[in-house]
Amino acid sequence: MPDDTLSSPLQHTRLHVEGMHCASCVGQIEAALKKVPGVREARVNLATETAEVNAQDTVLPAQLIQAITDAGYTVPAEQLTLNIEGMHCASCVGRVQQALEAVPGVLEASVNLATEQASVSLVSGTDPETLRKALAAVGYRTAAPAQTGTTDRDARREQAQRSLNRDFWLALVLTLPVFVMEMGGHLFPPFHIWLMMQLGHDTSNLIQFVLTTLVLVGPGRRFFAQGVPALLRLAPDMNSLVVVGTTAAWGYSVVATFVPHWLPRGTDNVYFEAAAVIVTLILLGRYLEARARGRTSDAIRHLVGLRPRTARVRRDGTFQDVPLEAIQAGDELLVRPGEKIAVDGEVIEGRSHIDESMLSGEAEPVARSVGDEVIGGTLNTHGTLTYRATRVGSDTVLAQIISMVETAQGARLPIQALVDKVTMWFVPAVIGLALLTFIVWLVFGPEPALSMALVNAVAVLIIACPCAMGLATPTSIMVATGRAASLGILLRRGEALQALRDTTLIAFDKTGTLTEGKPSLTDLHPAPGFEKDSLLRWIAAAEQASEHPSAQALVRAAEAQQMSLPSAEQFEARAGYGVTAVVEGRRIAIGNARLMEILHISVSSMQADANTLAEAGKSPLFAAVDDQLAGVLAVADTLKPSASAAIQALHAQHIEVVMITGDNQRTADAIARQAGIDRVFAEVLPGGKVEALKTLRRQGGRIAFVGDGINDAPALAEADVGIAIGTGTDVAIDSADAVLMSGDLMGVPRAVALSHATLRNIRQNLFWAFAYNGALIPVAAGVLYPAFHLLLSPMFAAGAMALSSVFVLSNALRLRRFKPVL
Repeated sequence: MPDDTLSSPLQHTRLHVEGMHCASCVGQIEAALKKVPGVREARVNLATETAEVNAQDTVLPAQLIQAITDAGYTVPAEQLTLNIEGMHCASCVGRVQQALEAVPGVLEASVNLATEQASVSLVSGTDPETLRKALAAVGYRTAAPAQTGTTDRDARREQAQRSLNRDFWLALVLTLPVFVMEMGGHLFPPFHIWLMMQLGHDTSNLIQFVLTTLVLVGPGRRFFAQGVPALLRLAPDMNSLVVVGTTAAWGYSVVATFVPHWLPRGTDNVYFEAAAVIVTLILLGRYLEARARGRTSDAIRHLVGLRPRTARVRRDGTFQDVPLEAIQAGDELLVRPGEKIAVDGEVIEGRSHIDESMLSGEAEPVARSVGDEVIGGTLNTHGTLTYRATRVGSDTVLAQIISMVETAQGARLPIQALVDKVTMWFVPAVIGLALLTFIVWLVFGPEPALSMALVNAVAVLIIACPCAMGLATPTSIMVATGRAASLGILLRRGEALQALRDTTLIAFDKTGTLTEGKPSLTDLHPAPGFEKDSLLRWIAAAEQASEHPSAQALVRAAEAQQMSLPSAEQFEARAGYGVTAVVEGRRIAIGNARLMEILHISVSSMQADANTLAEAGKSPLFAAVDDQLAGVLAVADTLKPSASAAIQALHAQHIEVVMITGDNQRTADAIARQAGIDRVFAEVLPGGKVEALKTLRRQGGRIAFVGDGINDAPALAEADVGIAIGTGTDVAIDSADAVLMSGDLMGVPRAVALSHATLRNIRQNLFWAFAYNGALIPVAAGVLYPAFHLLLSPMFAAGAMALSSVFVLSNALRLRRFKPVL
């Protein structure tokens, strides 16, 4: 039998490959690609660092990339954010995502209805124009790639709101006479008699026809412009439901008005008011929805608003006002009381107090003087400062915060996957239900059966709006991440919201996380034959090149006694053990008992002293000179004021707390008792933190890790949720899922509480969206008529549909007032 796959269309994929060095690399990659089922030809070019692949269209780029990765090479990916215009419901989200992921070179696409954006991961070198063409083919428009900040997005939303507002009022003016003419007689029968005497039946219908037609071709044109193409593509959306429903009501009424003899006797009723009112109410709902959506981005707008537009910069010896964009690193800036710091910098003159609440959430201003760092967007409250710009533009802390919040707001939680699967088939299913409703009423319904069938089918079409389903999750995420930012918690990945809710255990690093990270020398006991001051001078000299907090504590202790420290040679830092160096010809070693063991130096003579220090919560260290034990010393790092309260709050949330530290067991146990920690992993080397987390994971449940140092980065990445202290290193922050902008550990239980509130809010939204449709679609179809003779008017269906989206948005906005009760 012939191989059908050989006749399937071929597609060409071009991949950039990193890590190639020679011809053998080329051969390895080509061989790996040719092993992928469906690949017909693979050519790798070492000079251009590219791989050209011809394969059947069933072969995904991700398969090719995986083959290259398995061979030991890297294919860089690019991230692109597109503004999408024309999305109105959850089914739109699914179609946009499918269209993007079908483009060759796209690895993954995530579409967010609330932000009206698509985040696309694509193979480096893929032409973004292919994405725009793919979206245009399914009926959606794209704007330029989104930039940091919400200026362009806000401008588009404001324009859309103005357009909706204008169309609503125009529709209302045109609809009101139609509604009064048709429904006034039902509410006040004498009015109907008077109207027929003044206008007559035919004239009344003709006026309603003209006004309703103007509503549909004017304000209602937006529904037809998007709904009709979607129907022709056999991919109906919410606009399609409105088009089918209003066209059915209008078309039936046109026949009843101009050629009533085409209809069975007694069925020549008009429903112009239903078509007009449906359009008007849906426009009102969309306008209210657009206003509510805009409020979900308040957090971003607030952050963007923190940046001043101009700053006072020294130019040619004098300070001049220049635009923020013109500031360069190294410029000297002047800030007076009541003004905002323009960019990140270092104070070179003056003293003041800075309100940094936008970073830390703490309202109390902090003192800043020469040598201190200041952050752009913070408020100078008292004195005048001169500072030198160190980070400008997108490198500033504020710009990075805005970028983090925007990224998190566009995230898709795992819970969204179920919603996406349902909504992809929702609209076609509703059209099928409407058709079934029409047939059942036409066959089994009372007279006038045709009219009843039409009205109920239209009601089903109009009430089954999937907008609420599509907005349920993303709007809650947007509001929650914004509220988290105002509490000093940056969720770098929105998925952390759901992961935190499921966390059952949180592990903390000790130094700099649970403690202040600024230990001080508390004890120094020299061994017989050694003098205390000389020993301190030697060990401080050896520790000068180390950045470890304990090392700096020893240097500060020597400097406090105004000791002149000699230089150290042959310095070697041994992570997790200590340091060795040569000072004034002597071999100096400072570290824990494990270091002494490696150096074959016995500590038995001073082990009792070390144990006593450890039991007091201090970290004992041994010092050796020329391979001889010279003394034992201790440094102590006090717990942060918020540590005990944070751990107590986590216990109240039924979360187990673990501490992972390199300290010896006695010291770690003493600190754990002070803080109320449940379990301790002590004497852990930097690389052992990951193993400790793996051990904890085997017990079940999700694990979070809180740390601040470079050696915490692997553990932050290994944990289900990594939480970095914002005062820590950039490496740690880059590895984390969430960042506490201040060192306040209460941010951890606050983040957990917010995650619970957010998921609860999302469940409420989803329940409302699904229960609403599940309950009202049967009512609209007429299920209550046999028992209670109750039917749902299409007009009420339109109002209820509009209110469903507004309800979901309003419920999500409640998260802006979230206050953790801890």
